[in-house]
Amino acid sequence: MAKKKFKITNWNTYNKALVNRGSLTFWLDESVIQAWYDGPKTSSRGRPQRYSALAIATVMMLKRVFRLTLRAAQGFMDFIFTLMKLPLRCPDYSCVSRRAKFVCIPFKNTTRGEIAHLIIDSTGLKVFGEGEWKVKNHGQEKRRVWRKLHLAVDAETHEVICADQSLNNVTDAEAFSGLIRQTHRKIQVDSADGAYDTKRCHDELRRKKIKVLIPPRARAGYWPTEYADRNQVVARQRLTGSNAYWKWNTAYNRQSVAETAMYRVKQLFGGYLMLRDYDAQVGEAMVMIRALNKMTLAFVQI
Repeated sequence: MAKKKFKITNWNTYNKALVNRGSLTFWLDESVIQAWYDGPKTSSRGRPQRYSALAIATVMMLKRVFRLTLRAAQGFMDFIFTLMKLPLRCPDYSCVSRRAKFVCIPFKNTTRGEIAHLIIDSTGLKVFGEGEWKVKNHGQEKRRVWRKLHLAVDAETHEVICADQSLNNVTDAEAFSGLIRQTHRKIQVDSADGAYDTKRCHDELRRKKIKVLIPPRARAGYWPTEYADRNQVVARQRLTGSNAYWKWNTAYNRQSVAETAMYRVKQLFGGYLMLRDYDAQVGEAMVMIRALNKMTLAFVQI
């Protein structure tokens, strides 16, 4: 059967939707205005911070959405406050850079209850270094560094449930336990690619009583008897010569949802991190994921 192609018929509505993507609507809730400045805390020593963590996270989120530098983001926020006639000031760019590491609070998930299918994957974010065109034409320099962003995505809602960041020398399997332990919600099925085909990942999922959908690597060997489900997949791989039959008869094809989430991150916010301190880079990455979840939720509601 030939693959069906979607044909757009309502071109007028479609064009208006593309135009509306550039519209800017900015509003602040009264609770945000009240919590913009940090109040004094009698339990802590020293001078209190002038701006709250909410203000720092807001500036960083707008900075990533509009792809601004820290100074440009400061001017943008001050101009918005002037237009809205609000008695607020944007945090200084040096303050945002210094306190970015304190906004990497786990973002709140809007979904509740159990997760039917959780998909895990990772991608790389550049820290500094040249682009692909320069590498292709003039070669690669030694000073090329990136971070790894690990995502756990709900296959039904496309919402990022868990996120973590690590150095580029940390393998996917090593970061798996810390990622999956961020949520205590009931998960029925978890799928990941062959990089997670390790006993550490399988043991973590077995401890949480989660069904595993991880394809074994090429020429994989048998494990002890407690990994019976995985051994059956290995036997099928040896019989057919690949994992294609297993992937076709399971829900592993939903793995593409994680690829879509990583594509959205890089298309909306860019595949790079602008801050230099590692802890600040973690906060910057988490802000990007929180903004992505807000955009995903808004799209679902529409």
